[in-house]
Amino acid sequence: MKASFRKLAKLTLILVYLVIVAGAVVRMTGSGMGCPDWPKCFGYYIPPTEASELEWQPERSYEKSQVIIKDETLRVAARDFTSANSFNEENWNLYTKHDYAIFNPWHTWIEYINRLLGALAGLATLVLAFSSITYWKKQKRVTILSWLVVFGMGFQAWLGATVVYSVLEPVKITLHMLMALLIVAMLLYIIFRVNNEDKRIIFDKTTLVLACFALILTIVQIILGTQVRQFVDHQIEMVGDNAKGFWLEDPTLVFYVHRSFSIIVILVNAFLAYRIFSMNLGHMKIVWILFLLVVEAFSGMAMYYLDFPFASQPLHLVVASILFGVQFYLVLDALKPKSSPNSL
Repeated sequence: MKASFRKLAKLTLILVYLVIVAGAVVRMTGSGMGCPDWPKCFGYYIPPTEASELEWQPERSYEKSQVIIKDETLRVAARDFTSANSFNEENWNLYTKHDYAIFNPWHTWIEYINRLLGALAGLATLVLAFSSITYWKKQKRVTILSWLVVFGMGFQAWLGATVVYSVLEPVKITLHMLMALLIVAMLLYIIFRVNNEDKRIIFDKTTLVLACFALILTIVQIILGTQVRQFVDHQIEMVGDNAKGFWLEDPTLVFYVHRSFSIIVILVNAFLAYRIFSMNLGHMKIVWILFLLVVEAFSGMAMYYLDFPFASQPLHLVVASILFGVQFYLVLDALKPKSSPNSL
């Protein structure tokens, strides 16, 4: 039973990470407004593929809440009706949550797939929560956290809606990302709590402090990175998608802080790795941390020096979120009291 629950928790974690990957692709392609309404997409559960489907047509049946684009504005059907030979304003309401009214099939379907993955991940967390009830008597924390993940996914969905309604307001995008990391942390803790394997990890207080410090640095670095991304988004609006060489022209101070701060992150983790290996503490996840840091550093340099090569932006974001997850689990391992160097 415990093995099955742990596998379910791991599957849920993978799905959450797939949502993060999809979100990164949405940002890379500028598809955040591909579905201008929520939870439907242009008023459909399955979005249109051609612009003609969103044009008003005579003698056509429309359902309540169905969306069309008319005179560069979104119109929402006020009721179920069949259109006459001329457009009747009384049958339609203006969409008032924002004034974005552009249809791009690629952007629409990229955002739609992102939402589908989010719904699938949400369903997985719900199944996990119900399965966690068996832990209530012996490990209440597992059950409580499993249900907190469900509420967290609900809050994340609400945040996603506010991001759309705000037409991709930068602060809300940052909160959306941080909430995703919190969900990852809760799932990792659940996986950790139901794992009874003895991995011969040695408890060392200094290593624990260093691991916590490294994790905090990563969180700060991710927040700084979102601020840099906001600047890049602003530049894209100013100079266009094709002028990649100008996206980081005359960057703000936050960019230089983010770039310099990465050196501190690498040095702290390198020292942590040295301590783990020299004292034979058994925290082999540090190898993955070092690898992810290298990928993160090179993807960051590629964006700056090679003018944002294809997929460098989502790679940078996704690797940062995976790095957070591995570091968080290393902290959990370091918290687990096994034995100390003095007892060997």
